[in-house]
Amino acid sequence: MILTVTLNTALDITYRVRSLRPHASHRVSEVTERPGGKGVNVARVLAALGHEVTVTGFTGGATGRVVRELLAAVPGVVDALVPVSGATRRTIAVADEQTGDTTQLNEPGPMVTPGEWSAFQEAYGDLLRSASAVALCGSLPPGVPVGAYAGLVRTARAAGVPVLLDTSGEALRRGVAARPDIIKPNADELAELTGSHEPLRATQDARRRGAAAVVASLGPEGLLAATREGRWRATPPTAVRGNPTGAGDSAVAGLLSALVEHLPWPDRLARATALSAATVTAPVAGEFDRGVYEELLGRVTVSGEVSAA
Repeated sequence: MILTVTLNTALDITYRVRSLRPHASHRVSEVTERPGGKGVNVARVLAALGHEVTVTGFTGGATGRVVRELLAAVPGVVDALVPVSGATRRTIAVADEQTGDTTQLNEPGPMVTPGEWSAFQEAYGDLLRSASAVALCGSLPPGVPVGAYAGLVRTARAAGVPVLLDTSGEALRRGVAARPDIIKPNADELAELTGSHEPLRATQDARRRGAAAVVASLGPEGLLAATREGRWRATPPTAVRGNPTGAGDSAVAGLLSALVEHLPWPDRLARATALSAATVTAPVAGEFDRGVYEELLGRVTVSGEVSAA
């Protein structure tokens, strides 16, 4: 079983409009609701790839009930969310059909009490006993300590479970010092962590800060990885247009699924890159176009060098 952690779960609401214009009223052509948050998106993609996956994190209020109802309908995903007294947040995506661009509005999430945080940590430790890998994903809701991910990384390492961390800001800075097996920042998050805007230098610096492997998302330019085994660049064969929301989450799913399947790094990166691109062509986060994925997988270019470093 692969475990995904989404401390700040969400109800993802996507509105499709013909053309998004400031200071104007819009007629919505389609509304989609999905259980969301980065780790939930990762879980849906993992399940679609055929892996057993369990979702944990926080959920509460009327919105939280909707999230759980929708999650129950996702084949292959087990709900192990921990209840809180506050209300689960909503995220609003407005997709412009004319330009293909998406505007995102993210609520902050519920206030988590110390008792709720303690209950989650106990549940997390229990779930790790049957996990083959764990992904720690997304923002921290109010009330959760900024060093939360660092503690969760250390707990996973003590249990012998490989851990991937995908967050940003101070949570990433503290988390990487706990020595996760993989971190997956985007270019901006990596620059914020290291102070370097040169991706190759930044990935190497992030490794020195504690991560065993760093896989940086470079948007349509693919992925850049620095690992103990070597350094690689994975590039999709062509640029794709669509909604990029969730593309990074699909990359995480690709990396985790390939890790538990014991694939070598070039194959992990090819899968993650193809999944990420195939998600851009899907209508909502947490889904991917399987035809696009299968077509791109064999055409992703992975170049680099093997190293003992």
